[in-house]
Amino acid sequence: MTRTLAALLGTAIAASTLTAAQAQEVNIYSSRHYDNDEQLYTGFTEATGITVNRIEGEADELIARMQAEGANSPADIFLTVDAGRIWLADQAELLQPVDSEVLNARIPAHLRHPEGHWFGISQRARIIFYNRETVENPPQTYEDLADPQYEGMVCLRSGSNIYNLSLLSSIIDADGEEAAREWAAGVRGNMARDPQGGDTDQLLGLVSGECDIAVTNTYYFLRALDGGVDGLSGSTDMIGWVFPNQSGRGAHVNVAAAGVAVNAPNREEAVAFLEYLSSPEAQAYFANQNNEYAAVPGIGLAPNPASLGLFRSDDLNLSVLGENQPLAQTIFNEVGWE
Repeated sequence: MTRTLAALLGTAIAASTLTAAQAQEVNIYSSRHYDNDEQLYTGFTEATGITVNRIEGEADELIARMQAEGANSPADIFLTVDAGRIWLADQAELLQPVDSEVLNARIPAHLRHPEGHWFGISQRARIIFYNRETVENPPQTYEDLADPQYEGMVCLRSGSNIYNLSLLSSIIDADGEEAAREWAAGVRGNMARDPQGGDTDQLLGLVSGECDIAVTNTYYFLRALDGGVDGLSGSTDMIGWVFPNQSGRGAHVNVAAAGVAVNAPNREEAVAFLEYLSSPEAQAYFANQNNEYAAVPGIGLAPNPASLGLFRSDDLNLSVLGENQPLAQTIFNEVGWE
């Protein structure tokens, strides 16, 4: 039976007297690239006395590194920003099951792997933004984006982008394969330009007038409200938003997620780190510092996310986003959504 975070917190009382040989550590392979995540790591160390060692990179690079390292990998935690990406790590047999009463009690079932291979630690919604000045009747559902009335108006990222793959995966689950294929073809036909750029570029397209409707993760827009996003901050008043499918399944959400590496040399410390990420302190960080939504219910919204309003989210188990990912890529390729 693994030690819980509470047990390790007790150990932290004597942390100042530990010798170098007794010191605890956890090695994190992370594809999150947010500078203020440092607060998470320092907060964990202060709470437990456990040193955090971190390697950052793109998710695919870190997965390849863990595969190459094999049984000798120092990785204890794999941390990434999309359920589709952590599914890839799990498919590569790089994660191990964790049975934690703390995590099972705090993290809703649809935001974690059914067998504990990974846990969602923060949420982000992928919603519709539009130009208030040019769009009188914005789409109210993801399906509406394929409506011919929006021909030449829509901006989106490429079909190989993991965020769009996960969105299409959810549509496959909700509407079926053929309907999803028709949807992808319809949206491709409604695009104002070829798929390009990141989420911020789609919002910039609204400001420049290149497009009238865009689909992005909420926090890209909220960063602009904070200031410092060239070409976007100070120009957001003309942008409206819709949380789609509020009369049906709810808005598509995704997660930053983490799991314990299959060959973790510091497994107990790794489980303690996951449990810390589900704590009120860490969850408040996600809500208040990075414009995300907490994964744990009951954590208050920060002013920026609160300004978008409350919404109903899809409670689809996010494992499906990975399971449907290969088919989603095939569909995007078939309809020319490069």
